[in-house]
Amino acid sequence: MQLSEAKILIIDDDVDVLSAAKLLLKRHAKAVDIEKNPQKLPFLVTNGDYNLILLDMNFTRDVNSGREGFHWLDRILDINPAAKVIMITAYGDIEMAIRAIKSGAIDFVLKPWENDKLLATIAVALEGGKDKPAVVQEEKSKEDPKKAKSSSDNIVATSEIMRQLLSTSERVAGTDANVLILGENGTGKTQLAKHIHQHSKRADKPFVAVDLGALSEPLFESELFGHVKGAFTDAKEDRAGRFEEAKGGTIFLDEIGNLTLPLQAKLLTVIQERRVTRVGSNKPITLDVRLICATNMNIEKMVTEKTFRQDLLYRINTIELDLPPLRERPEDISALADYYLKLYAKKYNRPVNDISSALIKKMQQYNWPGNIRELQHAVERAVILSQEKTLQPDDLFLKSSAGQPTTATGFDLEDMEKTMIVKAMKRFNGNITDAARELGLSRAALYRRMEKYGL
Repeated sequence: MQLSEAKILIIDDDVDVLSAAKLLLKRHAKAVDIEKNPQKLPFLVTNGDYNLILLDMNFTRDVNSGREGFHWLDRILDINPAAKVIMITAYGDIEMAIRAIKSGAIDFVLKPWENDKLLATIAVALEGGKDKPAVVQEEKSKEDPKKAKSSSDNIVATSEIMRQLLSTSERVAGTDANVLILGENGTGKTQLAKHIHQHSKRADKPFVAVDLGALSEPLFESELFGHVKGAFTDAKEDRAGRFEEAKGGTIFLDEIGNLTLPLQAKLLTVIQERRVTRVGSNKPITLDVRLICATNMNIEKMVTEKTFRQDLLYRINTIELDLPPLRERPEDISALADYYLKLYAKKYNRPVNDISSALIKKMQQYNWPGNIRELQHAVERAVILSQEKTLQPDDLFLKSSAGQPTTATGFDLEDMEKTMIVKAMKRFNGNITDAARELGLSRAALYRRMEKYGL
């Protein structure tokens, strides 16, 4: 895709950076949207159909560790695994750059940037992989049960336990009953919530996802319920809250178990009355939304321990869906691995097209503590680093009981990455462009890796 055809989103809490980036890019791109509040990312990514996202690594809550940036990068890729994200930061940390790219970013730029270099980086990112990183769309296959997926999301389900769960969720979708999704981290709670929305009568309306675990207490009411101009120091204009953004559609409150008791009380009031009042206003706004919540916590135990309100639980769990961990549905592992293999082989333009039976067996014997998200990242790394068309057991990095990456060769991830870079450079006689293309990296990304390993 050409830059002139691209729709770009820029997320940064510095309004000067946003203004400068938009001023530069609007002369070259088809459309440029800016947003200073990262809490809006799930809504924007779900509904914005962006070809590229420029994401700040450091926001005001976390000055220079990059932790918030990585959190929002994960959220973007959870919603759309094919999204193209370039991380931006004021801190020139090579280790952070390597981690960003390993975590799924396309590239990494420093601010203040040089305009020509920024434009070149964006152009390279847009030229590679998919032309349009829309949320992955799939079709059901009646002929092959291993290809059974939902018609409008990226849920892969071949096991009987998941087929029953999806069948139940689709029956529930036809109602407006509140749903509570339980499950460990990485099991796909957000995807299941989207699946329900997409099978509901509200499917053509917004799906707004809110990560309550990343929402600070002082911002809770403003983010969820909105505010009016002058309500507090930084309230320079009226702003709708997430409930209003979801008008007519679905609001998904993830990690609801993380809310404090005072915040639970405020949320309960809104759910009971079906209306919100913006901060600084006394005018209630009637709500028309479908509520889906999720948590990885033992919420019944929390009620017993009086850390979660029983009356709130009764309001949110009209229907309760329990997502099983991946270790309890090994039948899905082969289909999931195949799905991510094809996704990342296309994204990184890699020749890998198959997974050996020995590797599938190894994957089915592994416990997958990180569930589907861990499998996704493991397959992505394997696709990037493999030099063969078929993935073998040694290509996959899994965590040992001590939590360290392991392979049959005993290499760790960085050893393997260094080895692959050396092999690629030898194969192409030191030609950076050809080696980077073979490794599925940009030239800048390969240079950073070579600098790290002293190559």
